[in-house]
Amino acid sequence: MGIELVIFIAAILFGIFLYWRESNGNGAYRFLNKVMNSKELQMSADNPKGFVYKQAFLPRLIFVVALVLVAALVVEFLTPLAVFSSYDGISAFSSFAVGTLIGTYVASFVIKSSEVIETQSESLEDKFDDVVEKGKDFIEDLKNKDNKAVEEAKEEIKNEPETKMNEKSARDRLKDKGLM
Repeated sequence: MGIELVIFIAAILFGIFLYWRESNGNGAYRFLNKVMNSKELQMSADNPKGFVYKQAFLPRLIFVVALVLVAALVVEFLTPLAVFSSYDGISAFSSFAVGTLIGTYVASFVIKSSEVIETQSESLEDKFDDVVEKGKDFIEDLKNKDNKAVEEAKEEIKNEPETKMNEKSARDRLKDKGLM
């Protein structure tokens, strides 16, 4: 189980390297596209798609399994290691294929998140500065509102008795109209 774990971790790192390498340039994929397709079906010059870069799950899986299968065949026939004749060899083969596939998705997540962070970093800084300024203004308003509210309440208290003293009561108004 120990060597299989090492193979799996190495495969994840290999998948990350494979995805990163293809994100920087897709020369091999472009060459194969030119050889295999007619002029009308060839990919455009600005298309960044590669064997694993910006591919759907199925083409990515097929490429990774084919790549690992070719590597396993080379190891089988050029070295004394028997990859396909034992359970351990098949287990290592499948572990390497799955690890490479997982590594491509890990690299995809890291690259996409770093792109999003780069594009949003300026706006995030501006938003953070706005939030800090609004927070400072809010704290100042709370300090000033307490004082203003107390002053306004005192003024209202002073104004209310004066207005009530000048008004006639309901009894006095009825007497003035002659109803009482």
